[in-house]
Amino acid sequence: MTRSWWGWGNVEDAVVGAEADELVGRVAALLPEHDFTPHDPPAVADLDLKAPQVEVPASLAEIASADPEDRAAHTHGKAYRDVVRNLQGDLAHPPDLVLRPRSEQEVVDVLDWATSASVAVVPFGGGTSVVGGVEARFDGPAVSLDLGALDQVLEIDPVSRAARIQGGVLGPALEAQLRPHGLTLRHFPQSFEFSTLGGWLATRAGGHYATVLTHIDDLTESLRVVSPTGVGESRRLPGSGAGPSPDRMFLGSEGTLGIITEAWMRLQDRPRWRAGVTVDFDSFDAAVAATRAVAQSGLNPSNCRLLDPMEALLNVGSSTRGGLLVLAFESADHPVDVLLDRAIELARDHDGKPGERSVRDAAATAAETAGAGDPAEAWRSSFLRMPYQRDAVTRRSLIAETFETACTWDRFPTMHAAITTAAYDVMGALGITGVITCRFTHVYPDGPAPYYGVYASGRWGSLLPMWDEIKAGVSEAMTTHGGTITHHHAVGRDHAPWYARQRPDPFAAALRGAKAALDPAGILNPGVLGL
Repeated sequence: MTRSWWGWGNVEDAVVGAEADELVGRVAALLPEHDFTPHDPPAVADLDLKAPQVEVPASLAEIASADPEDRAAHTHGKAYRDVVRNLQGDLAHPPDLVLRPRSEQEVVDVLDWATSASVAVVPFGGGTSVVGGVEARFDGPAVSLDLGALDQVLEIDPVSRAARIQGGVLGPALEAQLRPHGLTLRHFPQSFEFSTLGGWLATRAGGHYATVLTHIDDLTESLRVVSPTGVGESRRLPGSGAGPSPDRMFLGSEGTLGIITEAWMRLQDRPRWRAGVTVDFDSFDAAVAATRAVAQSGLNPSNCRLLDPMEALLNVGSSTRGGLLVLAFESADHPVDVLLDRAIELARDHDGKPGERSVRDAAATAAETAGAGDPAEAWRSSFLRMPYQRDAVTRRSLIAETFETACTWDRFPTMHAAITTAAYDVMGALGITGVITCRFTHVYPDGPAPYYGVYASGRWGSLLPMWDEIKAGVSEAMTTHGGTITHHHAVGRDHAPWYARQRPDPFAAALRGAKAALDPAGILNPGVLGL
């Protein structure tokens, strides 16, 4: 497989042919006046990247690359605005070099050199940031520190059910190394195939579980971090009340305080029993109420995702008047049918209509488990294709991107209305048409994590300013009405203005103090988190 330098994933998996035609037809039904002429990405040889400004010492030459395609692929992340800039050949700030350390000592050596030479270091895991977290959006020399060579599970503790894992391992490679031991991290963000453990930790990624173990934080036992002032490793403990947590300082630090080279992660036995169902509702309010009832029940489903009618139609192909709730339970220890039964009762209390149940255990055959060919499986397949579909419509001048947040249940109706109104108001002011969708990716007893999709008819050459206006309008609405600027996409550079307003001033001062203590030369990922 060949990784795309300009867009998501593998070149061979791009949306083309009949799949592209079907996608365009579906969108054209909503936006019939749009010009769907495709625009091809430029060849790397035609990008005219500026020449590297720095050279590494001989001791680092073996791990350094100035290859144009390497530099192009490490210039941006994978946000909508990144894809647009790549398609238009706008790579104003490519890294001077890409460095691939093969050991922790080489990470130390890179930071020592960069500090002495005043060269910025932008940590790079899988490069899937959608918030401007891996680009050198500043003047001056910079290198991209690609940790992909640090990709091993180093040690497994089967008694405590934990593993010591290097930060550069991609999701599939991590699970492949755990599978022979009957264990799993069970953390599956949408970017799973192309993102790394270190990236999940540095951005506090959200994963597979809709309840309880929603963030990578919940699976972290200890961290090992290299900063310009030294190497630190926290003690492995199931829990501790010994002061502020050292791990919490680096979780979500997005490469501004140090490089996460290793982590001890809590594992689980691989699940044997699964049961799921989709529930249809006649009103969105009833669907939200049912989802809240399940979230507050203590049943802790592994999947509890609510799709509004437009989300269900566009991304699953299912028609619903009020919403579709996707429920699933799993366990390595016991059947989960009774848990699903109770969740269905709660949904029925709000006039939910359950579809066919999907039940699987370790002895079930493929034929016995396949039918449940229901919207839940359609949703999973669509979920993995969404980034590729985003690239396909972006090439055709569509605005297609997502916003995510979290709020308490009492604030959701007002915030939801404000976000929807803001998106349509901005589109109206821009003279474009579009739709907004909503789904809950994660739910907590005290609130949901709504995830919004915006699909609008853009104009080639004006896509970025249009997107920036929609981004600003929606971000203002969600933060003004009690939501967070991000639930699991991180802050990066794109969310920094709203993050600065969300965090308390004393905490901001403490964070700047930590930055000064750990990175006194300010070389680590300048601009991320507003640092």
